[in-house]
Amino acid sequence: MSHLPQLILLDLDGTLYIGNQPIPGAIAALAQLRERGIALRFITNTTTKSQDELVAQLRVMGFQLHADELISAAVAATLELRNLQQQAARPLRIWPLVADAIKTDFTEFIWDEKKPDYIVLGDIGDRWDLHLINRLFNVMHSGAELIALHKGRFWQTSEGLKADIGFFVAGLEYVSSKTARIMGKPNRDFYRLVLDSTKVKAENALMVGDDIDSDVGGAQLIGIKGCLVKTGKFRQVYFEQSDIKPDYVIGSVAELLTAIA
Repeated sequence: MSHLPQLILLDLDGTLYIGNQPIPGAIAALAQLRERGIALRFITNTTTKSQDELVAQLRVMGFQLHADELISAAVAATLELRNLQQQAARPLRIWPLVADAIKTDFTEFIWDEKKPDYIVLGDIGDRWDLHLINRLFNVMHSGAELIALHKGRFWQTSEGLKADIGFFVAGLEYVSSKTARIMGKPNRDFYRLVLDSTKVKAENALMVGDDIDSDVGGAQLIGIKGCLVKTGKFRQVYFEQSDIKPDYVIGSVAELLTAIA
């Protein structure tokens, strides 16, 4: 990059921290970026915590940020539902199958598990079972559309890699012959939403994350450069097999300024 980006988009879990532990050097690295006048946006597919909880979690770990600098997939879904409701010219009925922590994000809509217009699907942990899958299938077969807060394949935990909700989203798409609306990364509209919030053009932005598919690949789809960090879910074999070519590959976010300067 011949000049520093005006905007840097940062993934959270696996990029800035793992569990409740900041990646070594991450806090200082972000402070250096701010000193250079670079705008920051924290973007995440995490759907088990509300926006306020995520901001508080980052601050407790020592990161400095304003609440409006964090944009989550749940926020994007709320905006999308408002647009759909406006187009429908009537109140929308939704089934918010999401973590309890973010259910309050959807209280402006009518909740209906029997005949919803849209199922809003997020992370629900161990609540998945065959009975629930069949309920969802039948509701979709009767006309409901699916909004997925993201379609992640897997994620890094303190206990190792775990399959993500993309497993269930893809399965529901297959059995219903429908295509879900994906709200979080790598959705193009999600990245455009972030760019619009800053008035920065794609070519002047950089995405930094540990997921070569949704972080780097998703950003590159709309012209944002992508930087892959070798922390979190990064796996060398998966990286080598991918068709996606990051603009930068660094050991961790601590090396970011050195790499792009």
